[in-house]
Amino acid sequence: MPEDGVRSLSARLARQGHAAITAVQFLTRLPLPGGMNQHPADRTLLVDAVAYFPLVGALIGLVTGWLVWAAATVWPIGLAVVLAVAVEAVLTGAFHEDAVADCCDAFGGGWTREQVLHILKDSRVGSFGVLGLGLALAVRVGGIAALAGEVLVAAVMASAALGRWAIVLLMWLVPPVPEREGLSKDVGQGVGAGALAGATLWLAVGLGWYGWLEPVRAAVCVAAVAVVTLGWGYFVRERLGGVTGDTLGCCCYLVECVTLLLACATIG
Repeated sequence: MPEDGVRSLSARLARQGHAAITAVQFLTRLPLPGGMNQHPADRTLLVDAVAYFPLVGALIGLVTGWLVWAAATVWPIGLAVVLAVAVEAVLTGAFHEDAVADCCDAFGGGWTREQVLHILKDSRVGSFGVLGLGLALAVRVGGIAALAGEVLVAAVMASAALGRWAIVLLMWLVPPVPEREGLSKDVGQGVGAGALAGATLWLAVGLGWYGWLEPVRAAVCVAAVAVVTLGWGYFVRERLGGVTGDTLGCCCYLVECVTLLLACATIG
């Protein structure tokens, strides 16, 4: 390979490495070097990072699932799940939980598009947000606690990967709210078929273990996630004309809950 080709390949690989690190920095509180910390002004780096969202989600789910498994050797399963979810919230900065609360407040308390968008910008949490987040947490905790031991870690890992993949799918399907500034606008406008294809490849990695253990149920989960994401995308576009960061995060959490409900459902 010519020297210029080697340099070009090396530069592309280095950029992809920074993109992967950026995905970790964006979705967690881990203080990794490189990525956005090394290139804070490069917003296109976050666009490249989107493809790695399902991989980061799978790693978050792996940590959460393993913590549940480890804690359950000492405490009852319900308490073990609560402890693991609490650690996960610290790891992620309750990133998507905040989005759930904001969306519940906005869509529950806002009648017009302008009211919904105004409430989404408000950092305070109201009664709709408290109730919605509490119920969402209860569903997720209950779903994890109900999983059979041999599939617990794999199913939690799959649900987290599917949740982050749904973010990419939604950004590809629905444009950001046009007049609203923010990361959803900067990133969403650059997400194309290539980013979705890359995210889908990493989803296969995050879903592989669960798919091997329960292939039929895993396929049902993927189909359900696609339907839920399409439905949420249609609702958000009708109400707001596009997506915001909060609606993307809420979609992730909704997908995680749906996946866990299907994974622990008694069928047959």
